[in-house]
Amino acid sequence: MPTATIGDIVTRADVILQDNNVRWPAKELLYWLNDAYRSIVMQRPDANMQAGTFVCAAGTRQELDKQSGGFPTALRLRSVVRNMASTSNKQAVRLVQRSVLDDQRPGWHNETGTVNIQHYVYDPLNPKEFYVYPPATTAAELEVVYSSVPTQHLVGDTGITDEASIKTSTVVIRLDDIYVNPILDYILYRAYAKDAEYAANAQRAAAHYEAFSSALGAGTQADAATAPQDDSRSSGNHGAS
Repeated sequence: MPTATIGDIVTRADVILQDNNVRWPAKELLYWLNDAYRSIVMQRPDANMQAGTFVCAAGTRQELDKQSGGFPTALRLRSVVRNMASTSNKQAVRLVQRSVLDDQRPGWHNETGTVNIQHYVYDPLNPKEFYVYPPATTAAELEVVYSSVPTQHLVGDTGITDEASIKTSTVVIRLDDIYVNPILDYILYRAYAKDAEYAANAQRAAAHYEAFSSALGAGTQADAATAPQDDSRSSGNHGAS
């Protein structure tokens, strides 16, 4: 759970800018905080991963963010886990290549609908849609994991009533605390880019964007290195001799 607040972030940015919100008002820093969320999730979809129950549309084609049983802020599907409808078998749903279904069951899109989904088809080039087999009925429900765009902070929200309240806001940020530094670097990049006609500020903007991108790249490498592994696949460790 995040603990860093909007007030923490904006105050730290203002201290570095040494501006007291004259050239860069707190409202602008808040807008750039929202922009930072979107930029982070675009590069690191796992930064705001969610799990929820998706209510299927009738048929094979499912739209993660558009249909009434979906998730409006969804950015891309990560996985379909299992059947969730009360009348379903509650069994796992497995990823399958579309070519396999097309070859083995050419008419799979027109088969009888059910609440018991067995497989799903996903194309990363169309990240907000997926297909299910057998076709779903409107009673079918699936547990899905998906990446989501964080909700924006807006002036007028609870705890963010005006310029002064932004710097003292106790509203927590939408991403985990490990993203505090990249968020701060992104805000500073946008702030200095505003005055990029000054050579020093242009250099500072570039430096902060480089720090932002490097932190996200380093995080990706660290996640890959520390992800859970299936030890049974490890070579050279087949039990005692």
